[in-house]
Amino acid sequence: MRALLCPASLKGVLSARAAATALSRGFREVGADVTELPIADGGEGTCEALALALGGEWCEAVVSDPLGRPIPARWLLLPDGRAVIEAAAAIGLPLLQTKERDPLQASSRGLGELLLAALAASPTSVVVALGGTATVDGGEGLRECVRELPVPTVVLCDVRTRLADAARLFGPQKGASEKDVEELERRLAAMEELGPYADLPGAGAAGGLGAAFAALGADLVPGAATVLDLVGFDELLAGHELVVTGEGQIDET
Repeated sequence: MRALLCPASLKGVLSARAAATALSRGFREVGADVTELPIADGGEGTCEALALALGGEWCEAVVSDPLGRPIPARWLLLPDGRAVIEAAAAIGLPLLQTKERDPLQASSRGLGELLLAALAASPTSVVVALGGTATVDGGEGLRECVRELPVPTVVLCDVRTRLADAARLFGPQKGASEKDVEELERRLAAMEELGPYADLPGAGAAGGLGAAFAALGADLVPGAATVLDLVGFDELLAGHELVVTGEGQIDET
C-alpha cells in the first residue's frame, strides 16, 4: 500500500510536520510505502508546509508583536521569486500570554512591517497567510504601514467570514468580553474604507485583515484549496491508494 500522509497542525499538540512524521513511523512499521506532505489551511504553518514541499529561503525581520514589542519573525522566499508571509508570525495569538490577550489594544502593525520587509526583497508576487491572529482591528495597523501593494498579492483566508461577523465569531477567543465585542463591532462598522469589501468571503478573516487587504487590491482566496494547489496535491494523489489527514486539537470539540 502507498499512503499519502498530509495532516495539518494539531493545535496545541503537534505541528503538521511532526504529525506527518508520527503517522509515517506507524505506517512504515506495518510495511506501507508513505509520502509525507504536511499541509495547512492558509493560517499558521503555511510557510513551513510550502518550504517542505517547494524549498526556498527563510528570511527574518524584527517586527512589532500585537502589543508593539519587538520580535523576530520569519518569512519565506520561494525558488520562483514569490514571497510568503504568515500573519501569525508577527501578530499571532500564541505570541501573547493568556492574561495579555486584549483585542481592543492589539494591532496588526507588525504584519505590515513584515510585509514591507518581504517587499524590500523585490519578490515577483506575495502570498499572505491569514489566521491565528490576536487582532480584530480591521487591518488598521497594517494600513498605517502599507499604503499600496506594488506586486500581485494573494491572501489565503482560513474562513469565509464577512467583516460584520468577525468580532462576534472570533473576538472571544482573542480575549474579548461581550462588551468588548460590541465595541469591536462598532469600530469595524465605522471603517468606511472597508465597506465596499465587507461582504467578500474572507473579509472578516483575522479580525478584518481580509477586508483590509482587499481594500489594498489583493485577491482573497480559500486558504486550504490554494495550499493544496501550491504543494501539488493532485499530482501526488494519483500515485497513492490511501490519504490520511487531520487537523485541530484532539479533544472533546
